[in-house]
Amino acid sequence: MKSSVFRAAGRSSVTPAIPQMSKIPWRQVFALALAAFFVVGSLSNIIAPGSIYEEYLKWGYPPWFHFVTGSLEFTTAVLLARGSTRLLGAALGCAVMLGALATVTLHGEYGRAAPPLVAATLTVVVGWMTWRKRFQARHD
Repeated sequence: MKSSVFRAAGRSSVTPAIPQMSKIPWRQVFALALAAFFVVGSLSNIIAPGSIYEEYLKWGYPPWFHFVTGSLEFTTAVLLARGSTRLLGAALGCAVMLGALATVTLHGEYGRAAPPLVAATLTVVVGWMTWRKRFQARHD
């Protein structure tokens, strides 16, 4: 990483250069945005206001299952945020979202199927981009 040297009043200090937004790979930005989505989802499931808690019970899940879902979503976010674990995070996130999709579909709540379907699709895209980058790096 480049650094800049500033000299003021006879003193010098070295500060790391701040990366330009244009230099940050869009793949990373996309993965981090998806990770942020999973953080928000995990917090809403772990905190589970009354309405979310009641939905889990209505769907037949045990009273503690929202903690499992929230923990899996948080784990997904952490894995997506790191390049070395991004592929695993995409796989876990896709599995969690397919589980959510199955839940709302099996209970006839088709209007609620779009968000988990979109999120599952985006995790597949992130997974594919990560796999493709790794595959190309190995064969270059």
